[in-house]
This record gives sequence, structure tokens and C-alpha cells, in this order.
Amino acid sequence: MSDPVAEQSGFLRKYMSGHPDTLVAYAKWFGKVAEPITSAEMTAIDTKVSLYTYRNAHATDKADRQSMTLLCTLKNGTKKEVCVPIDPPLKGYDDVKPRLLDMKATAQEKLGMIKAPHIASFHPPPASALVGPAILVGSIIYLFLAPIDGRSQVYEPARLVHSVVGTKAVNVGMYILAAAHVLEAGYTSTLCRKHTSFFTGVRVSQSLSSIVDLAHVNLQAAYVLSTVVFGFPIWQNLRARIQNARIDSVMKVQ
Repeated sequence: MSDPVAEQSGFLRKYMSGHPDTLVAYAKWFGKVAEPITSAEMTAIDTKVSLYTYRNAHATDKADRQSMTLLCTLKNGTKKEVCVPIDPPLKGYDDVKPRLLDMKATAQEKLGMIKAPHIASFHPPPASALVGPAILVGSIIYLFLAPIDGRSQVYEPARLVHSVVGTKAVNVGMYILAAAHVLEAGYTSTLCRKHTSFFTGVRVSQSLSSIVDLAHVNLQAAYVLSTVVFGFPIWQNLRARIQNARIDSVMKVQ
């Protein structure tokens, strides 16, 4: 099977030759080159590179990894070849430009060449993305809190579920959900500490504007508490906004 990225490697190498600062950033951050670099050039980019794990001089495991190869000129005049992994893998040639921009932004940010992107507003994902998690969370809480010995018809579905799967299974499901959302909220808090201010205005999608109407909130609290309730859609949306802001900041300095 042909490699669509490798087929365009000549064009990509020529294009990247006009961005030596980007290649140096790749080599320093992703290639872990500690020595001072004066210049770098891309010599190859492939989406199919076979790597072998050796034990006692014999190959034991084979894995395919995507990478680009850089030839760096060090300050002392010597050359050093660096293999920069591309992870997660590219799906095709159309993924190359956004991925290279994202890698550039990450490398320059980590090396202190640009500031970390700043998110100044709470903008939840569309309501359609929250309906499923809300139903799941609500259902599990309903089953967990339902009085099994009661006679109210409101809890008849919960009593039926308990009789089929058992109360222990329902309780375990609740504990797993709670633990997962707490861990996700911790991850969200880490993102907020790096990329948000303390207080901010709230901007909501039109579909939620009738539900949420706040002038100012603690931005970190808004994101963390939303993650506790809804889970992964909140931090995925925040991470996507950070990534877009990171790429925008890179484009502005090009």
C-alpha cells in the first residue's frame, strides 16, 4: 500500500526549508536535542516506519510508527540526525498541515518561545453533546438513590433494574461513574490552571442561553463543576479551544 505522506515528502521538505526556526523547535523539544543548534533541515517524513525492539541482539517486537527525520547542524559544526515521532499517527496527507502547526505550537510553547494560550471565557459544548452524558448520569443517580423498599410508582423502573442486575451492580456503577468524573475534573483543573484566568465573563451557546445567564463566574470552578456533572464533553471542548488558540498564536507570529 502506498504512503500518501511519503509521496509528498519532496514538497514538504521544500516547504519546511523556509521555516528553519520551526524545525529547530521540533528537534529541541520532540527530538530532545540538548546541544545548541544553528540550523535544521527535514530529510524525510513517513507515515510508515518500522521500529524493532532488540533483546540480546535479536529483534523481539516490531511496531509501526510515523516520524519525520531532521538533519541538525550543531553549533560546533557537526551534524546530528534526529527522528521526531508523529503521535498520534496521521490518517492521511490532509492531516499533515494542521498536525505540523500543532507540533510547532507545542514545541515553541514548551521551549518558552511563545506564551501559553489563554482562554478568557466559559463556553460549553453544544447542548446536543451534553444530552447523552446527562441522561447517563441522571439514570445512574436515579437508580442509586431510588428507595427499593418504597411503594411509589415513580421508582418502579428502578426496582425492576435492581431485581434484574442486582443492587451491588448498581452501586458499583455509581462508584465507577463518580470516580471517573472526579479524575476528569482533576484533569480539567490542570488545564484551567495553565490556560485560564480566575474570573471571567460567561459566553454560552445559543441553545443554552435560556438556561445559563450569568454575568461573571469563577472560570475554573465553572469548568471543573461542569466536568463533575457532564464528564468528558467539557474537558474535550476546553482542550479543543486551547489547541485552536495555540495554533492561532503561532499563525500570528509567522
